[in-house]
Amino acid sequence: MRKFKKIATLALALCAIVLPMATMAEDAAPEITAADAMFTVNNVWMMVATFLVFIMHLGFATVETGLTRAKNTVNILFKNTAIVAIGLLTYTLIGFNLMYPGFAEGSAGIFGFAGFGVSSPEGAAGLIDYAGGNYTYWTDFLFQGMFAATAATIVSGAVAERVKLGPFLIFCTIYVAIIYPWVGSWKWGGGWLDAKGFYDFAGSTLVHSVGGWGALAGIIVIGPRLGKYVGGKVKGIMGHNMPLLTIGVFLLWLGWFGFNGGSVLSADPGAVSYVLVTTSLAAAAGIIGSMTISWIVQKQPDLSMVLNGCLAGLVGITAGADVVSVSASIIIGLVCGGVAVVSVMMFDRLKLDDPVGATTVHLVCGILGTLFVGVFSADHSLGVQALGVVAYAAVCFPAALILFLILKFTVGIRVSKEEELKGLDLGEHGMEAYHGFQFFTNV
Repeated sequence: MRKFKKIATLALALCAIVLPMATMAEDAAPEITAADAMFTVNNVWMMVATFLVFIMHLGFATVETGLTRAKNTVNILFKNTAIVAIGLLTYTLIGFNLMYPGFAEGSAGIFGFAGFGVSSPEGAAGLIDYAGGNYTYWTDFLFQGMFAATAATIVSGAVAERVKLGPFLIFCTIYVAIIYPWVGSWKWGGGWLDAKGFYDFAGSTLVHSVGGWGALAGIIVIGPRLGKYVGGKVKGIMGHNMPLLTIGVFLLWLGWFGFNGGSVLSADPGAVSYVLVTTSLAAAAGIIGSMTISWIVQKQPDLSMVLNGCLAGLVGITAGADVVSVSASIIIGLVCGGVAVVSVMMFDRLKLDDPVGATTVHLVCGILGTLFVGVFSADHSLGVQALGVVAYAAVCFPAALILFLILKFTVGIRVSKEEELKGLDLGEHGMEAYHGFQFFTNV
């Protein structure tokens, strides 16, 4: 009994010491609010979306590799690797602050620059107070930086198999450092087009057609591949790896969940899930549209056309994924997928050689997607959408054309005939992607 009393007394003493300490610790601990929790959720989703957009660069690399010949594989992969680095570094140095300059109220909103480098506001201003509790300054920078690199990647495929590596990288550096963020500021940076009501949710124009105009200028200046147009006829030059092409397209479709889903700029469950639905339906409809038209026109189903049709649907829906209806997203995908087939053939008729169909997918369907916002959304004007398309064309195409012409007449942009026939892997890099394998090609 005495032992029990001693134990009870000791327990009471311990409680007298521990309970006040626990209360003090509880009082000292910061309170976790609903706003803090949502900030974390939003920011995590934005980082996941950033990772998905990053994966798209692997998709672009495999698509371009699959649609070109084996002898140019190393060159394709090298360009796609370098472009990511160039895009991120130039966006750090100049691009981010050129795209988001903080136009002064009452200014024309045409050009602005907030200074070199990136620097997060101190404390909460760069964290929970930065974007209404949706993401941090650094998450914003990295997400937008991945978009910047994408614009330059589009040009890579169009000029594949005959462009000199050094001049191409110079073009990409200037184009992604200055042209892309400058024209991007007109809408996403709160510039003059934004003030007029122009709408581009995730970049049918701001990313895809900007890259597409650069691609068109490139193929005009550099000319077609050897053996592509002979005796007034179009000679098909088949890609060497359809499995790689297919893998690349599915990687891009996956990445588009981040490209469009992340463009909600929060983890809002209703908005994000809706955008993912319209995005997927447009991609699926793009496949059906391109399959139908290619089967009718070519008398047989063409895998490369169908896969490009998927990408065409994705590019087409990107401008209005959050504002068009579900049925409209299917129509957009069907139209873009069908148009992609006709557009590829049209470019060939014009003797504009684009090995991967970048001008079709990103330029033609980027324009269509932007205009479709004015057709299918009552809140947006078709006239204003058309104004935006024309404005971007008026700057991006001449700028890219001038850059390519300067490079052509100074350092040259096309490899020699011998190097093109031998392959850029050996000519530019001194290595082979498939060492020891024998490939039989006519060109």
